Amino acid sequence: MSQLGYRLHQMVNDTHRESSFSTRATRSKVLNLAAKQLLKNGYRLKDPSGLKTKHVNYLVQRWQDEGLAAKTIKNRMAALRWVAEKIGKPNICLRGNDDYGIPRVRNNPIGKSKTLDMDKHAKIKSDLIKLSLRLQQEFGLRKEECMKFSLSYAMKDAQTLRIKGTWAKGGKYREIPIWKESQWQLIKGIAAVTKGALIEPEKKYVDQMREYDRETIRVGLNKNHGLRHHFARQRYLELTGWKCPADGGPRRRELSPIDYERDTEVREQISRELGHERLKITYAYLGS
Repeated sequence: MSQLGYRLHQMVNDTHRESSFSTRATRSKVLNLAAKQLLKNGYRLKDPSGLKTKHVNYLVQRWQDEGLAAKTIKNRMAALRWVAEKIGKPNICLRGNDDYGIPRVRNNPIGKSKTLDMDKHAKIKSDLIKLSLRLQQEFGLRKEECMKFSLSYAMKDAQTLRIKGTWAKGGKYREIPIWKESQWQLIKGIAAVTKGALIEPEKKYVDQMREYDRETIRVGLNKNHGLRHHFARQRYLELTGWKCPADGGPRRRELSPIDYERDTEVREQISRELGHERLKITYAYLGS
């Protein structure tokens, strides 16, 4: 057992002795495995307090690349979140499994997709926050990307929107095609309201984010990850000509060899446009 594994074992069975014997045994087994895998990859951690976001991200990607079942990864994430909470660093783990592209256990994302309720949207006081929400729907942007968005940088040309690495999760620069009229209407709307930035001139990013959270909660528009699902599904339909499995279209295994190849190409493209790099991520957005 590695030094990190031993310390994690102590946390589960001595320092924070809680839950049933069975739960502790399972948790200890998962954490010992995680410690071994981190060590094997060159992370020579000696104490759980040294765990960081990069370690969690490595483990999640490794488990996904191994093709583990969603239920297995979900259970392992619960153990990692338990440790993160105990060491006082809960933010090293993303809040939801969806943020990692881990499908629900039923592997059926139907119902996650959503569009903006425009009646609620109209009640938001800030024009910049209204525009940020529309960016999430029209281009599949994450919340942080919408806050830091600047039109002067984003407009590469008439066909492409650029997402700066410093706006994005993992620092990944990406480009998103402008392919429909509603996207152009949004771009024109941003240009009409602001010089391009979607943070009030007198505010810092953290202040704008707090206002975004307050306003969206106030009007009932605070759960918006489904807007990225909507974008992904619309993009899939545009690129393939048929609905994705999550919207009632054919499953991958039901496609002809030619359509299967096209499906794979489209999923890889959509994954990049969402700011990911792996085809499996699209299962959470499009179904499989």
